[in-house]
Amino acid sequence: MIRKGKFGKSRLVPIHASTRAALERYLEARNGVGNAGDDLFVLGHGRAPTATRVHVVFVRIVRKLGYRTPTGPGPRLHDLRHTFAMRSLEACGNDLQSVLRHMKALSTYLGHVDIASTYWYLEATPVLLKMIASTAEETWIGGAA
Repeated sequence: MIRKGKFGKSRLVPIHASTRAALERYLEARNGVGNAGDDLFVLGHGRAPTATRVHVVFVRIVRKLGYRTPTGPGPRLHDLRHTFAMRSLEACGNDLQSVLRHMKALSTYLGHVDIASTYWYLEATPVLLKMIASTAEETWIGGAA
């Protein structure tokens, strides 16, 4: 359960069994930290890291992995969210009905206020955009001419 997520919404989010196991191991270790409140991820003092601290650590990791130069731009933490959303939609293949069903689940999973906020992912990937364009062409050229 994600509580107080994006826009203050709470939602139930499915996770893989391996992720659950890793989170359970982390929670065991975290419970040994004093003053651990409601935050899932905490530092040694028991409080959540600031957004700035999370950014700094992420940039450090990305540079060590070679995805970012010491001075140049590179992947941002938020890019992982966008990549997940696009890849999960692409996994639906060319089945338009599957994409539409998945959009509802993805909107909830990402914590969007309404599904319209999720639609832009359809344009963000050439695979999906091609499928949408092909479907529109078949509908308009094949039917109403």
